[in-house]
Amino acid sequence: MTWVSIIAMYFVFWWLTLFAILPFGLKTQDEDNDVTLGTVSSAPRGPHMLRAILWTSVVTAVLMGGFFGITRGLGYSFDDFPNFLPELR
Repeated sequence: MTWVSIIAMYFVFWWLTLFAILPFGLKTQDEDNDVTLGTVSSAPRGPHMLRAILWTSVVTAVLMGGFFGITRGLGYSFDDFPNFLPELR
């Protein structure tokens, strides 16, 4: 794998992980009983993007480490994945 493909994979994994992590830890104004006038009560209480970005980077680094551990360390490739699935007859 080249560095360009590694960076591209990290970028794709990072975006997928970001959208998976965004809802965690999100509190609405209604849950905090502090609704600002002129806003919907289900609006987020405050910004948590920095925390979400940090968690996304950490989780993506762990996922990429696991991916490279499986592919480089154990020698598996995408061609080996069908061998893990049960045969349905």
